[in-house]
Order: sequence, then structure tokens, then C-alpha cells
Amino acid sequence: MKEHDFEADKALAKEFIANFTDANGRSKYLEILQEVANRKVRAVQIDLQDLINDKGFDAFHEFIGRLTENTRRYVSIFSSAIDELLPEPTEAFPDDDHDILMTQRAEDGTDNADVSDPRQQIPSEIKRFYEVYFKAPSKGRPSTIREVKASHIGQLVRIAGIVTRCSDVKPLMAVAVYTCEDCGHEIYQEVTSRVFMPLFKCPSSRCRLNSKSGNPILQLRASKFLKFQEAKMQELAEHVPKGHIPRSMTVHLRGELTRKVAPGDVVEFSGIFLPIPYTGFKALRAGLVADTYLEATAVTHFKKKYEEYEFQKDEEEQIARLAEDGDIYNKLSRSLAPEIYGHEDIKKALLLLLVGAPHRQLKDGMKIRGDVHICLMGDPGVAKSQLLKHIINVAPRGVYTTGKGSSGVGLTAAVMRDQVTNEMVLEGGALVLADMGICAIDEFDKMDESDRTAIHEVMEQQTVSIAKAGITTSLNARTAVLAAANPAWGRYDLRRTPAENINLPPALLSRFDLLWLILDRADMDSDLELAKHVLHVHQTHESPALGFEPLEPNILRAYISAARRLSPYVPAELEEYIATAYSSIRQEEAKSNTPHSYTTVRTLLSILRISAALARLRFSESVAQSDVDEALRLMQMSKISLYADDRQKAGLDAISDTYSIIRDEAARSNKTHVSYANALNWISRKGYSEAQLKECLEEYAALNVWQIDPNTFDIRFI
Repeated sequence: MKEHDFEADKALAKEFIANFTDANGRSKYLEILQEVANRKVRAVQIDLQDLINDKGFDAFHEFIGRLTENTRRYVSIFSSAIDELLPEPTEAFPDDDHDILMTQRAEDGTDNADVSDPRQQIPSEIKRFYEVYFKAPSKGRPSTIREVKASHIGQLVRIAGIVTRCSDVKPLMAVAVYTCEDCGHEIYQEVTSRVFMPLFKCPSSRCRLNSKSGNPILQLRASKFLKFQEAKMQELAEHVPKGHIPRSMTVHLRGELTRKVAPGDVVEFSGIFLPIPYTGFKALRAGLVADTYLEATAVTHFKKKYEEYEFQKDEEEQIARLAEDGDIYNKLSRSLAPEIYGHEDIKKALLLLLVGAPHRQLKDGMKIRGDVHICLMGDPGVAKSQLLKHIINVAPRGVYTTGKGSSGVGLTAAVMRDQVTNEMVLEGGALVLADMGICAIDEFDKMDESDRTAIHEVMEQQTVSIAKAGITTSLNARTAVLAAANPAWGRYDLRRTPAENINLPPALLSRFDLLWLILDRADMDSDLELAKHVLHVHQTHESPALGFEPLEPNILRAYISAARRLSPYVPAELEEYIATAYSSIRQEEAKSNTPHSYTTVRTLLSILRISAALARLRFSESVAQSDVDEALRLMQMSKISLYADDRQKAGLDAISDTYSIIRDEAARSNKTHVSYANALNWISRKGYSEAQLKECLEEYAALNVWQIDPNTFDIRFI
């Protein structure tokens, strides 16, 4: 095999960096180098897709092949090419310790250095204040952990997976610098692996002439350190063959790539697949076996966090167009799980769960949560779990667990012994992993009572407090909880009271902003529609036409991330309105023999949260009365299936009930004149439609109970 000419490759690398222009005609890499020279950035990322797209060179085809098969060597080739191309800084910046040391070394170097000894020449690594990373070409699908085998060692690979754990960021020595006590020379030792042997003898010619061994002293201040983090990556569930358990791989992150990933993130790593020999006692046990790891060179997140979302130009225009659409609230909610039939109001509630309300922090440090918690309680087969799964897919950060499969510590945090350091460490559970995201808990009713109490603190204080094994701490869990449960006897039993059916403690129920009861009723028309919908989905693998194009999950995420940047406030004129609405709900509950819900002051906060989420969807800075009305309507609709029952028992049809609602409200406010808007507001809170109101107005006007204004439809009692 002929010796390859790396100098020629270095010339190619220089040519590429100097001459490459992007689609807009800008010198992409020269601009990055200017930023590096001005100390604005510390990382130079070379995208191999640019090398492939560069039309100027046919020689690049072989060059890319060599680069992907011997990546570690080409990092140093590109680094030395960049050293030669680095421009002069155009902006002034203050000198740090590194610059002062380098100036001093340059002055001293000429007198002291022994040119023949490589250890006394300043290594180029210590002069650099940037790192070079390669990003693998984005064409084709990324490999799974199983597909990366021995033949890939030393090559650049792309692997997709989920991050299961991350170590703290620690300093890793890149160049060790010693000073000899006897001769005063500075000696450099480049460190390429995780372990190195310190120097015990001075290699300088002066010490050799004096026949002294010298005593090199390690100078930590003058040495070069890199940020280093170790992460564990696991295969995605869909890549695991049947009957196997997921494999995992160690990933080493250096320099600017540290702190880019957190446990629970689904990411794609570009990196160099390398072997690492065992050290210490493990080496005695392992013998000739070596471990492998991935030296990461680029990280891509599949789902960006809301805060980190950067909008492309076309996305901004699309969001602006959507925001001007008057029916955006319905469009967004119907785009959630369009394959699932019906459940319009539930989808609206789940959309508000994704949007959330702003967190409030008072001057004295007290926090009021902004996350909306929802519990779906319903009969079997009403697509509760499917809705949960879909929401987790749409949310940028979501964790799905089931009641029986989760213990108390599995949800909060467990104390474990770290394999590397042998210390007791905390491992976050599902609720901690879902911090700033959504935690979906299925089969909520099957959880043990002791495990369910772990959720109480998370739902209101949004922290997880731990006092175990000498570790006393409090972890953040700013999570929106979405729970799904069956009623106490599997199906809802209409002969028993709602409290007996729901069978969850009041302390937990009051923490849910919305408890949605979904009853599976036999109804000829709706069952027929449902069956047609399901058959259509089975035949065509897509939902029936909605009358508009459902929004893609990535557009939904972009819209929600734009909405979440707003922090709407409640104007003073709405305070009285909200207070009256809350007190009337309490009064109704006090009069009822079997109350359907458990109303506390938390309910009032829920109304404010849901209203703020609705205002965010409209991109409004303040909450409007329509938002409060919609919040109250959603709270009423969550129990609508029960109210329908009560009315049947009371023998009231819809028209009579509509009349009694308007009559009672008018009597309470002591009015004989009621505006149409107010009447519509009152009855929609109870779950009736505008068509039923109009029918009621006509019927009772014919009986001369009230008069209707022909233009405005206002009501005047006779």
C-alpha cells in the first residue's frame, strides 16, 4: 500500500476553506474564521455536505472517502490548514491568561528551546483557541447502534438514539506542561487518551550534560484543558429487533459540544467510532478485550425545545398567516390526532395543555405554576391512550409511563451507586426527565396509593424533594401532567355518585385543572359516524377530509413555541366577572346533593391559566372576556355527559332546561331585560348550542313568556 501524501490533502483542505461559497454567494468558512480570530466563537464545524455539494473539485470525491475512513487524522490536517488561513482580528479583545502565556513563551522560546527535542517545541495544540468538528453528510438515514460494527472503527458515522444519562462537565487535560526544577526549561507532553504517564525525568540537553535526571513539576496553570462530558446513548424502541433488549453506547463530548444534550433527548450524533482499552483493575479482568465509544463531532436534536426554536423565513410567514386566521383555535385543535374521531373539546383542552400559561414569580420568591394538568377519565375504548401517545409525539419533551409500570421512585428520583466513581448519585425519574415538558401517565387509577402521593408535590410546587442515603435535595420538575384513568369499576356506573366512580382522593383531584369524563354511550347516529371514520382510516391510512389541511406536528410545534413567548395579563375590568363566575360555580355545587366536581380556589387559578393559554394562542398580550367564557365552557363540557343524565332523570328536555337557565340567571341579576350575547354565554357554559337557544326563544315567545327584539334577538320578560 503506497504512502499517502497528507501535505496534498492539507492543500486541498486549505483550498476548500478559502474558496467555498454557500447558496447566497458568501464565503461561509472564511466568515467563521474571522469570528474565531475575533474570539467570538470557539468551534469550526466543517459540514461534509458542503464538500459533496462543492462543484469546483472532482478530487474531493476521493478526499471525502479518505476523510470518513481516517477522521481523527484529518481533524489535525484541517486544524493545521486553518492555522495557516486564520486572518488577523478586526476587533480588539482583552488578553486572557492564555494570550499572556503564549507571548511569554514566544519570547523565551528562542533562548531556551532545544530544537532537536520535540518535547521542548511548543505543540500547535496549545496555541489553538478553537476546535474543529466534522458533521457527517445528512443524506440517507442515520445508522442504529447495532449497525455500527468493527469495520467502522476510526470512521465517521451518524447514529440516532436517546440519551439516557449524562455526567457532569469536567476538565480533560489536552497538553501537560512541566517546568524543570534544575534547568528551568518548559517541557510539553500532548495527552491523546484518557490516561497518561507523567514525566519523571527532564529530557532537556542541559540536564543530560550535567548528568542530572531533573525534576519536572506539572504546571496546571500553563497546561491546556478541554471541557469533557460523557453521555450514554440507547437505541430507539423502533430500532430494536423483536425479543432483544436495547443496546447502549458511550459518547464522549468535548469542548463546545458539552451541555448540548440532556437525559431524555432524542438526538443524532455524528462522530468517530473508536476503541478504548480498559485501565486499572478492569484491564486485568478484561485481558485483550477493549471497549468502544463514539467521539462526538456534531449533535442534532430531532425535536427542539420551545425556547431554542429558531424560525426559518417561510415558517415565520406561515405562523403570521395562521395567527390572522380567525378560526385558528379550532384548526390547531383538530390537527391534533386527526385519525381519532370526535373529542373536539378534549383536543382543545390538550392544545391548551401544550401551550400552557406563563409561570408567575412573586417578589417574595413564591411561585405560581403555569402548567395545565388534565386527567382523562373514561370508559374503555374511547382512545385515551392514543391521545396521550400523540401528545407525547407533538411535544418537544415528553415522557410516557403507565401506572402499574411506575413506582414512586421511578416517577420522582432514585438514589443509585455510580459505576465509575462508586458514589451515591441521584438518577431522575419520569417527572424529572419531563422537566419543562409533558409527563403522560396512563392507567392512573391502577397505581398504588403510596406511589400516587409522589405526584402531589410535583403538581403544585413543581419540585421533587428527596431525603435519602445522606442526599437531601430538591429537583425541578416543571411538568404538565396528563393522566388517563378508568372509573372505579372499569366502566362508569350511572347508579353510583360521581365521587364513587372517580375514586381518586380530593387532594389529587383539586390539582387537575380539568377532569374530563368521557362516557361511552350507545347512540345510533354517532356510532354510525364513528364506524365510518374508523373504516376509512383502516382503508386509506389517513383521516377523512377535515375541510382544511391538518397542520404538521413541526408547524404545530413552531406555532406553539411562538405563542409561548407571550405572557398575557388579566385586565382590571375582568376581575369582577371572573370572581362572580367562580362564586356561582361554588353556589351550584353547594346546592347539589351529589356534586360532580370538587371546586376549590385552585379552580379559580385553573380558570386564569386556561384563559391565559387561550390569549397566547391569539398572540394577545391581555386576556379577553371571550377567553374566560371559553375556559368556563371547557370546565362545564368536561362533565357534560353527566349533566345530560341529570336532566334525563329530572325529566327536562333541552329546550326547557335552556329556558330555566336563562330565567334563573335573570332572576339572580334582578333583570327583566337580557341581551342575546349574555343568554348565549350562560347556556354555552352549560353545554348547549346556539341553535337550541334560538329554538327556545321562538317556542317561549309563542307562549308569551317573553318578547324578542327582531333585530338584536334581545329578550324582555313579560
